[in-house]
Amino acid sequence: MRILPRRVFLMTEPATTKITVRGCNIALIRGGAGRPLLFLHAGGGAGWLPFMADLAARHDVIVPEHPGFGGSDTPDWLDNIQDLARFYLDFLDQLDLRNVDLVGSSLGGWIAAELAVRNTQRLNSLTLIGSAGIHVPGVPQVDTFLLSDEQLIRNLFDDPKRIEAMIAEAKRPELEDVILKNRTTTAKLVWQPRSYDPHLHKWLRRIDVPAHLIWGANDKLFPRDYAFAFQKLIPGSGVTIIPDSGHLPHIEQRQAFVTALEGFLEKKRAAA
Repeated sequence: MRILPRRVFLMTEPATTKITVRGCNIALIRGGAGRPLLFLHAGGGAGWLPFMADLAARHDVIVPEHPGFGGSDTPDWLDNIQDLARFYLDFLDQLDLRNVDLVGSSLGGWIAAELAVRNTQRLNSLTLIGSAGIHVPGVPQVDTFLLSDEQLIRNLFDDPKRIEAMIAEAKRPELEDVILKNRTTTAKLVWQPRSYDPHLHKWLRRIDVPAHLIWGANDKLFPRDYAFAFQKLIPGSGVTIIPDSGHLPHIEQRQAFVTALEGFLEKKRAAA
């Protein structure tokens, strides 16, 4: 486990487009230049966040909005997380992306893990952030489906000031339909069993690219024990625990997160 110092990167403006993958229209944000970094978002949806601009100083940052979320189509074939994993394999093929650094947060981490156990041919590395996908018996968790939108936000973050700011943001009237759509799709995908695949743990050993687990020290949805459980299951993987952070360290502790991710990628490149 490493606690890493802060580091500052330059900002890069992204472009937002719509693309069609196997008949499904999805929103796509892309910015920067360099080796492709594909970010799979959590259940709250996609957006160009400050940490992405930091990463875009060194990477071609690619942020699709999952089918069923936000401005993307909700296709008839979407039933489970495995469907999204297969969809993103098609996505990688269609864009002919190679040597991809795949990063997934929470629900997006689960999708990334399911993708990686199936095929790592186009991947260069895998990073999971507060990822769903497995179950660790005896570890207390917050059940997000028992919470109001405000209660959910209070359990996502560690910093009281950020919590209040995010609650105010979520109350914007123009976001109501998007929030409802995202929560409805999330519920469909993870309702039972709750936020994990009972078979995934058996196959994480198949991940054969360098892997890293980045977790908030005070994550209530998937506590830090989950990071070490994933580490035991993914060969050669490492862990960084970020202090003073809840479930979304890339948002709450942006600079520490970017330093942790870039440190992992740099170390991997040096060893290649």
